[in-house]
Amino acid sequence: MRKKRTYLGLSDAERSEIEILVRRKCGVREVARVLGRSPNTVSRELRTHSVAGVYVARKAKQKSRVSRRSRRYQWRKIEHNPALRNFVVERLAPPWHWSPDEIDGHLQAHPELGFSVSKTQLYAWLYSSYGQPYCQHLYAQRFRPKKRPANKTERVIIPERTPIQERPTAVQDRTIAGAWEFDSVVSSKRSGSRYSLAVTLERSSRFLGVQVIPNLKPLAYAYTISSLLHGKLVTSLTTDNGIENKAHAAITAATGALVYFTDSYSSWQKGSVENGNKMLRRYFPKGTDFSSVTQAQVDTAVSTINNKPRRCLGYKSALEYAKEKGVI
Repeated sequence: MRKKRTYLGLSDAERSEIEILVRRKCGVREVARVLGRSPNTVSRELRTHSVAGVYVARKAKQKSRVSRRSRRYQWRKIEHNPALRNFVVERLAPPWHWSPDEIDGHLQAHPELGFSVSKTQLYAWLYSSYGQPYCQHLYAQRFRPKKRPANKTERVIIPERTPIQERPTAVQDRTIAGAWEFDSVVSSKRSGSRYSLAVTLERSSRFLGVQVIPNLKPLAYAYTISSLLHGKLVTSLTTDNGIENKAHAAITAATGALVYFTDSYSSWQKGSVENGNKMLRRYFPKGTDFSSVTQAQVDTAVSTINNKPRRCLGYKSALEYAKEKGVI
């Protein structure tokens, strides 16, 4: 395996030596050979830090310091532009609930607004002392990936299940409309409530559908999923191995589409609906007792999510994209 090269910045002494060699009319490759550096490094240094076509070590050192400082504090442009800051804060907070990426994409698509900011700068600002109060509006406040536990022993309890390996490749590539994933979001164990959310999400458009249900009995759950998909284009369905999916044949009978099952303890294989669950958790955080949540509250949250601009859809909303594709 080829070792990855790491670029090391030039020292002040090397810059002084470059100035001397350039004044002696030495070429880039000759300068690189003397310094023991790559010709690309020397060429980039001359191109980036020359002033009016002339390389002066003192000025190059100053430009380099300013450049490093600017890279480190790029997020400060938000604090120095009140209009941009107000726009960002407004879109992060309710009722908009836009992510930094969605704000970035919207500003790129609407240059008439007169300002722009990258999602990298937005996250840097949010994680600074200036933006910390607004981190509460993000989907999750976890700054590092969550460690995945080791796979557990597989346990098959659903009859006549069709494994996800048999699902058409076009579904995986999102090139076919009407490929749905579905899942459930349960109440907290502490509440003792059996109320849950039945969640459906179409893979190509990310269109979300959610309904409050009193329990996860297989047949009742199957009827709920079928009602959420009624009148919509359905070509395939994907879900996990939860016992609530035992009556999957009823969903197939109602929709005419086959239900595919992920591998045990592999929720990432239905990552689209898992992402939909994450967006719902903004409005109904962990610990929520869904017996106290009305369908009207759920519909309001779903409407907000379905009308957000999404990067994966070219910053169209899921609702717009689903209509264009004939999903709904």
